[in-house]
Amino acid sequence: MKRILTLMVAFSLLSACSISYKFTGASIDYNLTKTLQLSHFVNQAPLVYPPLENLFNESLKDMFTKNTRLQFVNQNGDMEIEGEIVGYELTALAVQEDQFASETRLTMNVRMRFVNNKVEGQNKEETISANRTFSSNVNLTDVQDQLIKELTDEIVDQIFNATMANW
Repeated sequence: MKRILTLMVAFSLLSACSISYKFTGASIDYNLTKTLQLSHFVNQAPLVYPPLENLFNESLKDMFTKNTRLQFVNQNGDMEIEGEIVGYELTALAVQEDQFASETRLTMNVRMRFVNNKVEGQNKEETISANRTFSSNVNLTDVQDQLIKELTDEIVDQIFNATMANW
């Protein structure tokens, strides 16, 4: 009986204590940095898929809203992010004997510029790419929305990590 009582007390103590960690990757000094100017990324890719621009910009804004406490401003932000979608293209892969491709790769490229007006040496400009391969037996229109979501999520994650994580 004493052993059961000891186990119950130990279990109660352990269940009452909890430790919570949140790994967003953000490394921001909120005492110094309070605002973010996040400009609209225009789609300048030669091949244009109309929903892409809006989906990308909303996903980017959502990422910073959910993972930082920065306030969005239209000008003079402590941090500034701007850029454009510069590539959205299909490439035939794995050409077979009959000269038809068995796979197609969809690639998306985004040029991003980041300026930190509070901390010197953190400014950067880079082009971020993501791609997905799908069977050439499938029409692009059947998989395009899902692939765009995946590519957008990957590029938004890369932009967030490149600008907010100080690893």
